[in-house]
Amino acid sequence: MRLSVFTDYSLRVLIQAAIRHPNKVTIDEVATAYGISRNHLIKVINELGRAGFLVTQRGRSGGFTLARPAERIFISEVVKFGEDGQPLVECFDPDRNKCVITPACKLKGMISEAKRAFFDVLGKYTIADVCTKPDALLRHLGLSAP
Repeated sequence: MRLSVFTDYSLRVLIQAAIRHPNKVTIDEVATAYGISRNHLIKVINELGRAGFLVTQRGRSGGFTLARPAERIFISEVVKFGEDGQPLVECFDPDRNKCVITPACKLKGMISEAKRAFFDVLGKYTIADVCTKPDALLRHLGLSAP
């Protein structure tokens, strides 16, 4: 399974917000720390705010913080949000499925089972679990402790 760039960036943003807590984080700080596009981050952060993962504030003293404790943000929840129901394979999408063997194929069931297992594992972990060594994460991001 391959996660979208949106999901990858969402997880990175939430990790950085968790290790910088209680301080606000800025888009520029994240873009610089990870070496990723500010324009991509604007969309990611806005969507994370709308979904209730972040509290955002615009303006000169703007930035964002986690909307709830990192212990209550499950990795599976973020991945499901980021992937937004994207089908893993064509046969999962009845509107676009053109695969001629779908009626006789067992692959769809196998992939469904694997997807459930994937989310079951991710459902055991939170953003806080990723951030158990905040000093090391901050150091690798080129940041100082809050």
